[in-house]
Amino acid sequence: MARFEKDGELAFGAFSRPGEFVTEDLYIYVVGMDGVMQISGGPSLILVGRDISDLRDAEGKPFVREILDTARAGRPGNVEYRWLNRQHARIERKVAYFRPVGDRVFVAGYYLPRASAEQAKALLWRAVHELKQEGSKAFAAFNDLNGGFVQDDLYVFVVSTEDGRMRAHGATPRLIGKDVSGLKDTDGKPVVAPMLQSAKTKSEGEVDYLWLNPVTRKTERKRSFFVRVDKYVVAVGSYQP
Repeated sequence: MARFEKDGELAFGAFSRPGEFVTEDLYIYVVGMDGVMQISGGPSLILVGRDISDLRDAEGKPFVREILDTARAGRPGNVEYRWLNRQHARIERKVAYFRPVGDRVFVAGYYLPRASAEQAKALLWRAVHELKQEGSKAFAAFNDLNGGFVQDDLYVFVVSTEDGRMRAHGATPRLIGKDVSGLKDTDGKPVVAPMLQSAKTKSEGEVDYLWLNPVTRKTERKRSFFVRVDKYVVAVGSYQP
């Protein structure tokens, strides 16, 4: 904003090319109050000159309309939506911050590498409902990347309380069918055993350990929340910042 206030539209050149204002997946784009994209330093460059008022994200959310409605009221704000991260070649959650300046809206966003604990719990209870309704048929949806139960770094996994075998895993299919009761994290801490032990006396719980984040590809601290459903333990975890 300081650059625009100083140089006016001359700043648009710097906003549009790699360098000071364009780094990896961070960039600025400017939309007129009429909904027309004026400049972009990112992949949305192809939208320059086009009316994007009704542009929707991967889930059909009219996020540009939300930006414009708020900006036309003279207020800055932020909006969360799902968009293609070209660095990872996948749809990810993104937060864009915007501010109106005259008859334009300046926008910059970043991708969220970690889902929250609340989002993990919401997905867990949705999976619990699916399992109760569909029984073991639900495993196919949990394992399917397009089944609605794999979202960014969130995924469902299910372990049998009878034999300790993994019945579903949205991120690591090679574990399905294997006895994971002795599985440990990189620090040697048991991961599944505490869940199975707790499930003998409690209907739900949580456990902390280290695990690979499928989005960042780094080993991070993770807290998994689990619920016992008949002879299964259903779990979803969130990575800690």
